[in-house]
Amino acid sequence: MSSLLSVRETPAPGVAVEIAAGHVSAASLEWRGRQPVVAAHAAEWLPPDALVPSLTAANIRDRAAVVGALKRVLEKVGSPRRIGLVVPDVIAKVSLVRFEHVPGRAQDLEQLVRWQMRKTAPFPIEEGQVSFVPGIAAADGREFIVAVARREVVIEYEALCEEAGAHAGLIDLSTFNVINAVLAGGAPSTDWLLVNIAADYASIGILRGPYLILFRNRAAETEGTLADLVHQTAMYYEDRLKGGGFARVILAGAATAGPAQAGDIDDLRRSLEERVAMNVEPIDPRAAAGIADRIGASPALLDTLAPLVGLLLRDREREGVPA
Repeated sequence: MSSLLSVRETPAPGVAVEIAAGHVSAASLEWRGRQPVVAAHAAEWLPPDALVPSLTAANIRDRAAVVGALKRVLEKVGSPRRIGLVVPDVIAKVSLVRFEHVPGRAQDLEQLVRWQMRKTAPFPIEEGQVSFVPGIAAADGREFIVAVARREVVIEYEALCEEAGAHAGLIDLSTFNVINAVLAGGAPSTDWLLVNIAADYASIGILRGPYLILFRNRAAETEGTLADLVHQTAMYYEDRLKGGGFARVILAGAATAGPAQAGDIDDLRRSLEERVAMNVEPIDPRAAAGIADRIGASPALLDTLAPLVGLLLRDREREGVPA
């Protein structure tokens, strides 16, 4: 069974693939000394509604279109047999849970996490795949970042990869891996904010150094604007988390989200800059990995590469050398 989902715990594969609502993309790395470089990259657009990410329903609407696009991008990055797969945030429910006492045995901790998530999962927990990693330690216990996905949905994505000739040994969420890309490039040791925009949703993460302390997700058709959600999130951060301000504010996905969200993104950027009195940075995975000279670094490409680079470098900070 593949590993869904963790922020930095599972070793990285050699090739990363993202399957999203509007596209399939892939990238591979090579090492030039101690410097990782994106050696190959490919992307294919999907027809509208070929894939509709969902937490509870079937995701694949046009299997032939998705598998065909996946085969083509895999061929362009060397036809790997083993890959890491980035999937939409909305196929999983992400929660931060805190325990005053953490069991010493891994099996007992897993049972405690599953019991906690049973209360909030939108399906029977027996149908879910639950994964978690330690979060920030506090005086009143330890937080854990928990992701719960419906097992049948995870199997859908695994089966797509198998049909295209590759095994997804690791499956992880898009925003988690954008976070990994920032961490691999040198994140602040203090608080920072990430907004990750996809064609059909947006996610917000607030981190304290390497630790996720707040995560929120909003579907594109939700009432209200993305700027409203960010404002509410910032208020919660200040009032409930006693936040002292952000060292960096990073916006990912703005160049690939599509014209339908362009107005929301412009409002969001202005609102953020007014609130934090600092520039909002576009995501740039080149702080973590260089890009081969033959590949142009357009804003859209940087957005596309960010979660792929993040997955490929997820263990860089831990090991310090290529795997």
